[in-house]
Amino acid sequence: MRKLLADKKKGEYQPATISFKLPDSSEVKESIQIKTRGNFRRDYCYIPPLKLDFKNHPSPKLKKLHQLKLVTPCRAGSDYEQYVLKEYLIYKMFNLFTEMSFRVRLININFVDSKGKKKPFESYGFLVEDVDDMAKRNGCKEADIVNLHTESTDRDYMTLTAVFQYMIGNTDWAVPVPHNIKLVTPKKADNAKPFAVPYDFDYSGIVNANYAVPSPDLGILSVRDRLYRGFPRTISELKKVSALFIDNKEKIYSLINDCKSLTHRNKKDMTDYLDEFYRTLSRDADIKTVFIDGARRS
Repeated sequence: MRKLLADKKKGEYQPATISFKLPDSSEVKESIQIKTRGNFRRDYCYIPPLKLDFKNHPSPKLKKLHQLKLVTPCRAGSDYEQYVLKEYLIYKMFNLFTEMSFRVRLININFVDSKGKKKPFESYGFLVEDVDDMAKRNGCKEADIVNLHTESTDRDYMTLTAVFQYMIGNTDWAVPVPHNIKLVTPKKADNAKPFAVPYDFDYSGIVNANYAVPSPDLGILSVRDRLYRGFPRTISELKKVSALFIDNKEKIYSLINDCKSLTHRNKKDMTDYLDEFYRTLSRDADIKTVFIDGARRS
């Protein structure tokens, strides 16, 4: 742990051991490689998010997992664990809308220093599916593309993604870079436009992390201030996607309210924040104001 934390800004792979029990009570214990990830969080967090590499090290049972991201609390304290739970729920929300999304698994982690110089500690965390596995499930492959205009991606999927990002109050994403977006293309359709699949939602307003601040270029003062970062759509397109959000409203709220480890205060804060979004969808004039008049032009 000391070496991992001392070298966290480098983001270099280091040896580790992972162990866990399967449902049949059998235990798996194998060597893997881990490294810290996230530009901001390598600086700010006590333990930044980690990438677990199963395929480049002798881990015979686990190598099919390829590489998984492990999201952990940024620092000690209950507030940071609550941030993790809220971000986990965002992934689960997006899963409701499309299979073209990253699956996640909530886990309880016990960090143990192999040299015994750091106290063991437990925390919630979650694993994020490998991008290749997500793409394969959908008959796609990851595309290494830069400087791709947002409107050069699949239009229907981008409409869904942009409205979803507005729902959760997330402006921390971009396609051309790409930033917090993975581009995947269908394997059997040469001319098909890529899908821009979102991930990393800890800067969203619905999480409301105390370290999250919006870009000064956006003209908003807080991540709680929603700003639509998509391009204009027709009313018919917006009504179509709005219907999806309305149809999934009850399931979204159930995800939040059924999360036993999330505090009552945070459940109410998340649902109140979503209530504002759904009030926007209930009025055609507000839909036009936000998603057409307020849309990006460049």
